[in-house]
Amino acid sequence: MVTLSARDAMPVSFAKARLRLLAATWLSYAGFYFCRKVFSVVKGPLKAALHTDDLGVSHLFTAYLASYMLGQFATACLGRRVHSRALLLWGMGLSCAANFAMGAFLRLGARAYLLALAAMVVQGAAQATGWSANVALLTNWTQREERGRIMAVWGTCYQIGGVAAKWFAAFVFGWLGLAWPFWGSAAILVTVIFLFLRWGHESPEAVGLPALDPIGPAALSSEDRGDADRASGRRLRVIITMGLIYFSFKFLRYALDSWCALVLAERFGLSTTRAGYLSAVFDLSGFLGVFVGGWASDRLRGGLRTPVIFAMTGGLWLATILLYLFGLSSVAWFVVLLGLIGFFALGPDSLLSGAGAMDVGPRRQAIVAAATINGLGSLGPLVEEPAIGWLMTHAGLAAVLRLLLGVATLAMVSTGLFWQVARRRQLRI
Repeated sequence: MVTLSARDAMPVSFAKARLRLLAATWLSYAGFYFCRKVFSVVKGPLKAALHTDDLGVSHLFTAYLASYMLGQFATACLGRRVHSRALLLWGMGLSCAANFAMGAFLRLGARAYLLALAAMVVQGAAQATGWSANVALLTNWTQREERGRIMAVWGTCYQIGGVAAKWFAAFVFGWLGLAWPFWGSAAILVTVIFLFLRWGHESPEAVGLPALDPIGPAALSSEDRGDADRASGRRLRVIITMGLIYFSFKFLRYALDSWCALVLAERFGLSTTRAGYLSAVFDLSGFLGVFVGGWASDRLRGGLRTPVIFAMTGGLWLATILLYLFGLSSVAWFVVLLGLIGFFALGPDSLLSGAGAMDVGPRRQAIVAAATINGLGSLGPLVEEPAIGWLMTHAGLAAVLRLLLGVATLAMVSTGLFWQVARRRQLRI
């Protein structure tokens, strides 16, 4: 089999095919976000339509998050036997079906609660295929020394996609009502599916192009590489550690993404549409954070990720302190600090679940690494949604901000320890 090494010039045919693959996977995950983000934008109207309270609507999202977490581990198992392309096509199709059903169920009013719960479970399982299977495809088409930069650009799919999805949902809700954001987002993902069928190839070999040389996983130190059992054990420990660290970042990201539009509407008296527009600042600034984090990690010798992760987490901690102290004083303070947190949170988030997962689990193992890291990290949102729902109902926003500060502190401590351990044990990650 013909292979390309990092020193070889990339053939034009390979470059074109890879560019199409990058576009197809970018649109795939952005499309997933269109179907996902609508829930947080219309949480207030959804609460009214189903005749429930903050805690009741949080149960819908808890069901989604539990299904999403379990779906990650199912994806890790299936990814050993099923091509990532096939998993993505099934996932996108189920996500569309769940949103079409959700829009229809809401016409039943309070009677739709259990049906909405079922739709959220299906949506969670479908969304679980998105990140890890796309990361696995990207691993087949990239090499280690370029992944930070490529993922910095590619990772904008969940910032730009998230912003566009929120604005789309807010606009369509204001124009046509509650059901239409669900139907419209599903229609967008259906369009993406047709493009993905044409451009979303499993690997270079699948279209008759030379494969990229496999590169050993970054998690291995030099003495591990000659011992397969020891290397496998070390790799598994690194993956689990990254997943546990990722818990804090997903907790914070989902908490802010899920509740900010509701807080802006109810705390500051904004309309649902305006609150949806303003809450997108988290994703807009996160776009820059992902780009800066990926670029900086490639600039370090050996493409190290952990120093950049720790540095940005320190900025996240400081921004969360400011949110606790000043965030509820005005709309301006809240939105500015929300953007600052987005910048510092989404850089490490992308490095842990993207380039880091690709480095530690090359080729067919990448989907296992990405799904395991994402699955363990998804415990964060699963805990976050009922916890914040309960605090919003019984303790108030100040208690919510104290919780966010505690989680940011946990993130800073854990990333600092991981960096130090990786340096002492000479792990290239």
